Amino acid sequence: MSAVEVNFDGLVGSTHNYAGLSPGNLASMGNREQPADPRGAALQGLAKMRRLLELGFVQGVLPPQERPDLATLRALGFAGSDAQVLARAAGEAPALLTALGSAASMWTANAATVSPGADTADGRVHFTAANLHAQLHRSIEHPATSRVLQTIFSDPRHFAHHPALPAHASFGDEGAANHTRLCRSHGEPGVELFVYGRSAFDPQAPQPQRYPARQSREASAAVARLHGLDAGAVVFAQQQPAAIDAGVFHNDVIAVGNGELLLYHEDAFLDGERVLAELADQLARRGGRLQALCVSRAALSLEQAVHSYLFNSQLLTRADGSMLLLVPEECREQAQVWAWLQALLAADNPIRAVEVVDLRQSMRNGGGPACLRLRVVLTPEQLAATHAGVLLTPALCDSLERWVARHYRDRLVSRDLADPQLLDESRAALDELTQILKLGALYSFQRV
Repeated sequence: MSAVEVNFDGLVGSTHNYAGLSPGNLASMGNREQPADPRGAALQGLAKMRRLLELGFVQGVLPPQERPDLATLRALGFAGSDAQVLARAAGEAPALLTALGSAASMWTANAATVSPGADTADGRVHFTAANLHAQLHRSIEHPATSRVLQTIFSDPRHFAHHPALPAHASFGDEGAANHTRLCRSHGEPGVELFVYGRSAFDPQAPQPQRYPARQSREASAAVARLHGLDAGAVVFAQQQPAAIDAGVFHNDVIAVGNGELLLYHEDAFLDGERVLAELADQLARRGGRLQALCVSRAALSLEQAVHSYLFNSQLLTRADGSMLLLVPEECREQAQVWAWLQALLAADNPIRAVEVVDLRQSMRNGGGPACLRLRVVLTPEQLAATHAGVLLTPALCDSLERWVARHYRDRLVSRDLADPQLLDESRAALDELTQILKLGALYSFQRV
């Protein structure tokens, strides 16, 4: 059965700012309160999408969520008009307003976990929205995430949607940022690798000491059950606690997989030999052969991996079967990382090309190329059943770039979130966006 992997990138929202909301994300914390450029951030994201489209990949786009989230502010007791709610929150709880104004939904690798029909018991694509329980500013995302995914993938004959797991630390779920699928080809049954940072019900399991482990094993196991995955095609792996303490808050900061290839750092997994053996065995049972490409700490330190976001690159299969690695500009700026990439291209492995993209605005908040996309494998029938308005074309990309230029500011700091004019600008932008993408009345302010 033929199938295609579609990358659905999140459009950067108009409240993009550097509030330093994410402990353990070194870039986010290090750029706290620096001025951000929402317009530049959105255009950089669109430029990445356009480049992948030019290279022959199928590309989709997901709309941002409405921010600041006035519904949550009202639920927390802030009353009055929109302007009054913003003013009162800014005066009484500025940190709360900052959290509820975050544009973090742009990083759609955290939106959900997705299993293709080739892996699931009923042959449908399964989506489970991530509860993102570990961070306040992200824990409010999943209702809107579910609404967006259900709108785009609406046909129950092809798609199954599961609500976010219970909002409890025992089931902390960070979505596809801790999930990798390996397979002989996209349309064939594969092996799904779930990576977690802690086991909620095993107090003896090693834990990081400096930063929190966000994904629980229990959440990963629940998602695998919900998706109807064969237990023999699922591998669970724990992150190295030391890597989390070094700034590897998600597995996609230290490993990336595609097809039969797993590119990972030596310090990615707590029990790496066991993980690789299980992956190799399960992939072999499905006719594949694991190609594990390890980057040793001698070649690149954890600090270099985190600073460059080498492993947060997109690993993509080209039409000829070879692979492309799409890396952030920061990889080229670090001499040792760039030298390693040149050696990679000269060696015998499936990666035959490296493409560099400028995502400086996202990177300063701790999100690289892989953070910005949610991978969805679709058969031709499933692709035909997907809402066509979000599938990128050159014309749509042109329209979105003009839309950004019309509506987005080029400078924003977190205190600007209290500006009622910013809220009006954001709503006007989202209202027009739903028309461009033909999504209907997606946002609550459109249904009043």
